[in-house]
Amino acid sequence: MATKFIKTPVKGMCDMLPSDMRLREHVFSMIKKSYGAYGFMQIETPVVEHIENLTSKQGGDNEKLIFKVMKRGADLQRAIDKGTGEYADNGLRYDLTVPLARFYAANRDKLPSPFKALQMGNVYRADNPQKGRFRQFTQCDIDILGDDSNLAEIELITATAAMLTQIFAEINITDFTIHINDRRMLSAVALCAGFAEEEIGNVLISLDKFDKIGLDGIQKEMLENGYDAQVVEKYLSVYRAVKEGITIEEFCKDIGEEFLSAQVRQNLEDIIGCVAPVLAQGVKIVFDPTLVRGMGYYTGPIFEITMDGYNFSIAGGGRYDKMIGKFSGQDVAASGFSIGFERIVTILKDHMQGVYKLEGEPTAFLIGKKVSLARKAEMLEKARALRAQGAIVTVLPMAKNVGHQIELLENEGFVKFEKIFE
Repeated sequence: MATKFIKTPVKGMCDMLPSDMRLREHVFSMIKKSYGAYGFMQIETPVVEHIENLTSKQGGDNEKLIFKVMKRGADLQRAIDKGTGEYADNGLRYDLTVPLARFYAANRDKLPSPFKALQMGNVYRADNPQKGRFRQFTQCDIDILGDDSNLAEIELITATAAMLTQIFAEINITDFTIHINDRRMLSAVALCAGFAEEEIGNVLISLDKFDKIGLDGIQKEMLENGYDAQVVEKYLSVYRAVKEGITIEEFCKDIGEEFLSAQVRQNLEDIIGCVAPVLAQGVKIVFDPTLVRGMGYYTGPIFEITMDGYNFSIAGGGRYDKMIGKFSGQDVAASGFSIGFERIVTILKDHMQGVYKLEGEPTAFLIGKKVSLARKAEMLEKARALRAQGAIVTVLPMAKNVGHQIELLENEGFVKFEKIFE
């Protein structure tokens, strides 16, 4: 009996057709070139990471979505015999930030300082798949390590805005919005309302659901979590008062200096003030007091990019000065931006006419079955000469239904055909 063969990929993962790969490689190339112009250097880290690193309580809700890798051989048998339930020693990375922190801790002495890193690679989350959201997806990150000034945030945001402006110009999109907030400001609001320091992490996890469940949903969740009703109401009243276009000064007017220093507010004002004048027309940067970013490792400014018509962000990041110290024993200033590569590709496909075809005027030589060896050699030499001039040339056996064969090749971008029958 034949073994059942499943043709479809695993749920939440995708096969890539040639046209998909052409588009992806094109976007990859634009990202590398754009960020390279800002001095970012490409590195690579393994897709498999130590489970201890991935479960360090720095990844927010993503730690619930880890694809764990079981121990192997005798190690697994010993774990089973002990009956402790500790059967995994590794996991697939759920983002590129945790691996970067380990990478920098291990290689710091070999790298310039500050170090501007560019990473591009697959990450994995056991998530609920939906449009623009997969279980295996490509992420692109830029990070600046060793710079404790706001120049790092200014550089990250301006470089990413320039990159996205260039990519979206190809589909005539000019408008998107950069949202910015500060993790310390979020903590200050919670402390001012009466939450304890150790409760802030869970409070912010609830606030991070603002776009999905609204303030009423957040209130219900907080009360179900056992928080004092008066504290919850005082906390949410701050966000109920938020209006579109609210300034940092207006939002912070009732937050005491004991909870939030003037320096934090001024730092955010300075970032916005430096970035806004250099953005392309149609791109704006706004203070967004409800922006949380779910990761627990953020320590300062956080930012996210959205586009009208899409219910997901296309990039996000922030400052995470404490993470690398967890690996190296010494705190290192760090700030980064993660670009939603799959979401960018989704937007491009939504606005493109047809598939992304081969560039130039690709040629196909279709060789019939009766063609002599000498004639084949002649066509191969002709193909070689055209390739030497930079052309794309494919040499193929002629199909029985040559019309359909040509139609499929045309769909991929081939425009010139030479049929050799004998």
